[in-house]
Amino acid sequence: MTQSTPETTTRSRGTAGGGTVATTGSAALDSGQGRTTIADTVVSKIAGIAARDVVGVHSLGGGGARAVAALRERIPGGRTNYSQGVAVEVGERQTAVDVDIVAEYGVAIADLAAGIRENVITAVERMTGLEVTEVNIVVHDVHVESDDDTDDQGEPARVQ
Repeated sequence: MTQSTPETTTRSRGTAGGGTVATTGSAALDSGQGRTTIADTVVSKIAGIAARDVVGVHSLGGGGARAVAALRERIPGGRTNYSQGVAVEVGERQTAVDVDIVAEYGVAIADLAAGIRENVITAVERMTGLEVTEVNIVVHDVHVESDDDTDDQGEPARVQ
């Protein structure tokens, strides 16, 4: 069910809380006083931060991306890449998001995916005014606490 005014869209979602999400409509992005364009990197950063906020997400990205990120974070002055593991397509009024994650062991993956979708959709729509048409999630791995104490070959880590 969608109710629209020129400036606000309220959309009901099948969430556990049964609530509604109010979002700024795309009319706010294109007004008589000018046009606002939102870059792909902005949407991917918002989606990445929103996905990381969900309990049960260990990290974002596939194996190669996580390895590069680990190296980057060890460099003095290196910053976290919040859009790592997130790909987006941004149109004039809509966006689609793909998120690659590593889940914590023991978390129900279907519930985790639903939580990520809800958090990403809410954050992106609220902050950008773009309608999120889909959020696709790929679970690349499950993080087990003992993974932190061994290297890639299963041997105990030499340096702690």
